[in-house]
Amino acid sequence: MAGVILESIFLKRSQQKKKTSPLNFKKRLFVLTETKLTYYEYDFERGRQGSKKGTVDIDKIICAEKVIPEQNPPPERQILQRADEDETEQRSKIERFPYPFQVVYDDGPLYIFSPTEELRRRWIHQLKNVIRHTNSSVQKYHPNFWIDGQYLCCAQTSKNAPGCQLLMSSNGSIKPARSHRKSKKPLPPTPIEDKVKVNRRPPPELPQPEELKKVVALYDYTPMNANDLPLQKGEEYLILEEGNQSWWRARDKNGLEGYIPNNYITEARDPLEMYEWYSKNMTRSQAEQLLRSADKEGGFIVRDSRKPGKYTVSVFAKSMAEPQGLIRHYVVCETSQGQFYLAEKRLFSTIPEMITYHQHNSAGLISRLKYPVSSQKKNAPSTAGLGYGSWEIDHKDLTFLKVLGNGQFGVVQYGKWRGKYDVAIKMIREGSMSEDEFIEEAKVMMNLSHENLVQLYGVCTKERPIFIITEYMSNGCLLDYLHDSRRRIPVSELMEMCKHVCAAMTYLESQQFLHRDLAARNCLVNENGTVKVADFGLSRYVLDDEYTSSLGTKFPVRWSPPEVLMYSKFSSKSDVWSFGVLMWEIFTLGKMPYERFNNSEVTDHITKGLRLYRPQMATENIYAIMYSCWHEIPDARPSFLILHNHIAEQIDE
Repeated sequence: MAGVILESIFLKRSQQKKKTSPLNFKKRLFVLTETKLTYYEYDFERGRQGSKKGTVDIDKIICAEKVIPEQNPPPERQILQRADEDETEQRSKIERFPYPFQVVYDDGPLYIFSPTEELRRRWIHQLKNVIRHTNSSVQKYHPNFWIDGQYLCCAQTSKNAPGCQLLMSSNGSIKPARSHRKSKKPLPPTPIEDKVKVNRRPPPELPQPEELKKVVALYDYTPMNANDLPLQKGEEYLILEEGNQSWWRARDKNGLEGYIPNNYITEARDPLEMYEWYSKNMTRSQAEQLLRSADKEGGFIVRDSRKPGKYTVSVFAKSMAEPQGLIRHYVVCETSQGQFYLAEKRLFSTIPEMITYHQHNSAGLISRLKYPVSSQKKNAPSTAGLGYGSWEIDHKDLTFLKVLGNGQFGVVQYGKWRGKYDVAIKMIREGSMSEDEFIEEAKVMMNLSHENLVQLYGVCTKERPIFIITEYMSNGCLLDYLHDSRRRIPVSELMEMCKHVCAAMTYLESQQFLHRDLAARNCLVNENGTVKVADFGLSRYVLDDEYTSSLGTKFPVRWSPPEVLMYSKFSSKSDVWSFGVLMWEIFTLGKMPYERFNNSEVTDHITKGLRLYRPQMATENIYAIMYSCWHEIPDARPSFLILHNHIAEQIDE
């Protein structure tokens, strides 16, 4: 679908258009674009979008906010709080959607339930972003549900009644209203307003410190230019402005202000990312493998559980009866009062407090938590640019250290920026690129920031040749990494590589950005084995006629779907096709797709419906994921979000 920003499966509550109409809840596929919010039926067995069930025009949306959950919700809308010793015995057949939010438009609130807090936060953020320029905006909203003919928060009985709680903007200030009412007559006060009319003070014009968003630094940050504010890990900061996609203006405890990278901070009160014992995206099997390789009595890892919003503590202990050692997985349980505990019901206000206690007391565990095990050092992520607003880089700040190879546009070198920061420098060969168009687009590309995208830091355009400065990836090209016969890569690691690439492409898809040349040769590997997608969008600026012609040897025919080969029609679905071929490359350890055919034969092969064979290292389920990318009809191919979910399910099995 063209212009898709987000695509997720949620639980939708019926509109309850009449006071007496019963409530019902159905799973729907929600799709957000720049102009519409649409929801569809979804065939879960086949992984296909069904018929359209409803749509809301973006210019009619006046509010997107969280909803306070109802009292005693049914099981599918509760956060799971069971706790047994073995995680495998805790799987629930009930799918849970415990995080409600609302999209308010002319017909009233549309109530949607998300499976995770992170997904809810992401959707609200994107909805607010797409409606920010519309004329439909309100100053107040209803924080509770409309049920049985009234709002639970203020008891108003009109579904279109004015809100009872002030909306805050992203910087903590009160959101200005843009009323589209024709009448100038003031609306009557809500019941709550009427009660508090006496001694009510007008809202302050400027946000006070207690109104501003508080964040905690996950990493130290040293300023790269005069506009930046230093960060100290664990310290709190106030956010003054969120205008930029990657850099926010903040204030520290001493009153100093400046810009900080927003991927270095978190709103969480006790962010687990700060601790060496926490591994966010680790699976059960990966945790067991890592604990056994460490072979430490009391070795432990805290990781995300299969259940959204839950955590698991995996612990290793040595045993005479078990030469390989014992591993137990304990789900972190939470009481209704928000306190945490493990095996015995010793309650703690935070997870770090609980871990600290069990580092000194086994208290029902197979061992004290003696030795935190981590798969890698918690390195700070790349910033979007070398400091806030720095996209034009001075040649004089670059030191060239080593040639890494030749790319489509010219020589690529490893170097340093200001003698301190590792960078990769692409020296653009004159005549190989439409330079002016690329330089304009580079400003947009710099704001694309994801842990599985090779970060664009900036460009050098004041002299020729121009340079493109990016994040340096020490393990080089994924294709070479796969070809290295000295490595024996297990299937689980191959699936992780696919997951890394798919995560990056899901992000690009959400940003409506096409890659156009996705392949193993255009992915890189860092020192920790993390795979990142590189050169996204650069193929648009190639001036080599052979590259853009389906008859030439340089055109990526082997990674292209029928609509690109025949009509040069690119979309996110053509990137999905290329991703399926990339998965095939990964599971063949870097073989050339359609290796027995030339480009002309490959084109004929694809347009007649023939597809790549199943690699020996790929199971039937893994091959089914690849094959789903190669449907002849673009709209029948899954989105990257759905692909990412399927890959995650395979990793968990």
